[in-house]
Amino acid sequence: MIYSLLRPALFLLDPEQAHGLSLAALRLMPGGGGPATGPLRTEVAGLAFPNPLGIAAGFDKDGEVPDALLALGFGFAEVGSITPLPQAGNPRPRLFRLAEDRAVINRMGFNNHGAEAAVARLARRLGRPGVVGINIGANKDSPDRIADYATMARLMAPLASYLAVNISSPNTPGLRALQDESALTELLDAVMEARGAAGPPVFLKVAPDLESADVEAIARIAIDKRLGALIVSNTTIARPPLQSRHAGETGGLSGAPLRQLALERLRQFRTATGGEMPLVGVGGIATAEHAWERIRAGASLVQLYSAMAYEGPGIARSVVSGLERLMRRDGFASIAEAVGSE
Repeated sequence: MIYSLLRPALFLLDPEQAHGLSLAALRLMPGGGGPATGPLRTEVAGLAFPNPLGIAAGFDKDGEVPDALLALGFGFAEVGSITPLPQAGNPRPRLFRLAEDRAVINRMGFNNHGAEAAVARLARRLGRPGVVGINIGANKDSPDRIADYATMARLMAPLASYLAVNISSPNTPGLRALQDESALTELLDAVMEARGAAGPPVFLKVAPDLESADVEAIARIAIDKRLGALIVSNTTIARPPLQSRHAGETGGLSGAPLRQLALERLRQFRTATGGEMPLVGVGGIATAEHAWERIRAGASLVQLYSAMAYEGPGIARSVVSGLERLMRRDGFASIAEAVGSE
């Protein structure tokens, strides 16, 4: 209710300024233990989630407010993407609201304060409850991006509930080439070795803009490397019909227009993995019904981000309460029982 009154004023601001204000407000919130465990509790990759709804990477790039996000009702928070060295990202403007389409286009370019600052910040929350994943990336000008991911895995493993290897951003030139079969195998071997045998599970975040052969290859490698989960998917470089004047901006498209593509890709990965690999559904989720559809299609967990710009911070509790209602309506005793049941 309050957010609906504030939104017109926030939408007068540059999107990046508005996002900065959101982070500032969350920094003022007391960090709680996150939502209580209830009927939506589920386990994925050996981790216990109080509910299956997470905030996707990109909102809290530097790991500044994970506990505040958990206090909003999210079952887990994924911070990052974080790179070894600080980088400014791409020139502004680089973030665009497509209000008519309930969408966002971004070409941020992994802007963050780097690993050293993130380690210092995230080390201070060690011992607190809550699932906090760390999304890791490579510097744009790195001569060896695989070495960057290995460095990040080594640094972040002691601080993360899980590591999310992000090779699917369209805003770092050449990054998506790491989804190719041989490069992906080399990358994951390096990450797993750097993480250590006792390290947290490794999730892999993939793009929605994949061919069927790519899906099959990635699924096979993910199972072979015993990844904790696949995150399906990131933003898209495709452009479905859009109404906004910003429709022609370059970058990754997220929000409502991504929903159907992300759902189709999730179903493909569910088929390709035969249900052997947990999937995290993300892309265009804005309501409990969207999240439930993704779970029924094969997602063990779901994430959102762009929808929070339009619905406000209350979206987490709204989606979670709706999920519990839908689970009971359809006669399931748990989220795990509903996964892939469509």
